[in-house]
Amino acid sequence: MEPINIVNSVYAPLDRKNVDTDQIISKEFLKRIERTGFGEFVFYHWRFDKEGNPVEDFVLNKPQYKGAEILVAQDNFGCGSSREHAPWAILDYGFRVVIAPSFADIFYNNCFKNGILPIKLTEAECDDLLAKGLAEAQAIEVNLESQTVTTGCGQTYTFTIDPYYKEMLLNGWDEISLTFKYEEQIAEYEKNRIAY
Repeated sequence: MEPINIVNSVYAPLDRKNVDTDQIISKEFLKRIERTGFGEFVFYHWRFDKEGNPVEDFVLNKPQYKGAEILVAQDNFGCGSSREHAPWAILDYGFRVVIAPSFADIFYNNCFKNGILPIKLTEAECDDLLAKGLAEAQAIEVNLESQTVTTGCGQTYTFTIDPYYKEMLLNGWDEISLTFKYEEQIAEYEKNRIAY
């Protein structure tokens, strides 16, 4: 995975609660076996109408949010099914960070396993970011090392993260990479193990 530490970007304000994994990537697009290629379908039924035309007032279709690497949403982001395609689609679209007051547990953990930083801020902090971001496109800085989110006007929010996941993201490690860190110890164990 690509390491992540500091992300400076305009953020996309998605002012919706209970965004479920079928809204993030709808079932008809789950035909690929690779982790890539899902980004063009993220939030498809909100981004496009039934004829496939862009819905102009949907946040990701507005030019001021193009290229955003940070998504800010409301409570219970990533609820619904356990499909891992949801974080794949978000990452493939270009988001490295998702900020919300709360996440569904499976989605939250899948983000770490796929190189996305999910940040829990309070509802009031997210409301503030959403209001400012909807009024005018705003850039913020997310700093994983210092565990801060800083707005353009210098307001800083802090967040907590499990040290295990923080180390994984800072180093770009997935669980297989972590296993390979202990390759010598595993080989030593296997060498001394009694064969039956």
